[in-house]
Amino acid sequence: MPLLLVRNDITKMECDAIVNAANNGLRGGGGVDGAIHRAAGIGLLAECITLGKCETGKAKVTKGYKLPCKYVIHAVGPIWKDGEHGEEELLRSAYNESLAIALEKECESIAFPLISAGAYGYPKDKAMKVALNCFSEFLLEHDMLIYLVIFDKESTTLGEKLFPNIAKYIDDNYIGIKQVMAEKHRREEFEDYSNLSIPFNFGEAKSDMEMPRMMMPCASCFEEAEPQAALETDLSLEYLVSMVDEGFSEMLLRKIDEKGMTDAECYKKANIDRKLFSKIRNNPGYHPKKKTALAFAVALELPFKEAEEMLLKAGYSFTKSSKFDIIVEYHIKNGIYDILKINEALFSFDEDLLGP
Repeated sequence: MPLLLVRNDITKMECDAIVNAANNGLRGGGGVDGAIHRAAGIGLLAECITLGKCETGKAKVTKGYKLPCKYVIHAVGPIWKDGEHGEEELLRSAYNESLAIALEKECESIAFPLISAGAYGYPKDKAMKVALNCFSEFLLEHDMLIYLVIFDKESTTLGEKLFPNIAKYIDDNYIGIKQVMAEKHRREEFEDYSNLSIPFNFGEAKSDMEMPRMMMPCASCFEEAEPQAALETDLSLEYLVSMVDEGFSEMLLRKIDEKGMTDAECYKKANIDRKLFSKIRNNPGYHPKKKTALAFAVALELPFKEAEEMLLKAGYSFTKSSKFDIIVEYHIKNGIYDILKINEALFSFDEDLLGP
């Protein structure tokens, strides 16, 4: 199962479990904690009271009550001081403890907030890196759909702060909509002029003999040519159909073999679930989404030219008018093939993510 970064209110997530960024007392509070308690109702607080306290880096579980989930896993993250007091280890522990409880409860899906990144002051960029590393390690061994839910609007402006090199690459390569429209207008003007023919004043013509020869095709020529033209068209279509190149699915499977990977290694590295991969494997004519095709190109660590080829097999191409394309291009050209890191960058620039 893949990891999905989403912008949403975690109390609205329909999954088996949601994680609450709780305090040691498990009594509710502000931010995510308060929102979850308000949405769940008084029953949640009543059960939390029976659990006692929870140590930092640990987690405990309750029922979901009025929330659209079976369970609430209450994880206590660290308060940020300076990064030198074991904050990262404690934060990793909070994520791993939560995932362990989800496994024990046989959850197929779970939604996390960015633990400690609110009132506890953990820097958002560092908090996200810890979360993604934990999820990446977990998903290599287990099948579970993990959502990382970001609610605050500040995250939509993190891109240039967290990824200045990517921001500069976008500035250097991005062709905005105004530029695209200007180029389209210029091209249309050129096409209009290229279609102009030599003017002829029909008003001065006194007979058909004075018409330019190029404007007087013989009717019998068409009659004689049509059967042969039709035959040539049929032969051309038959020939072209026989020469169809390998499709996306065929290229994908060939590259997996060439790289010496297993199917599972490939689709997990691509952040794709097993069911979707099976559809692609069993259907040679399958046309994936663009973000799915690129996810496999990244998982296979294809050089940019081969990634372009794989994208073409799926019916797409890289374009300078898409920030999504430019961000993925940046990572491939710089040899960065960690799909979670790429998705972190895409998310920070408010773009779609690689995957299903």
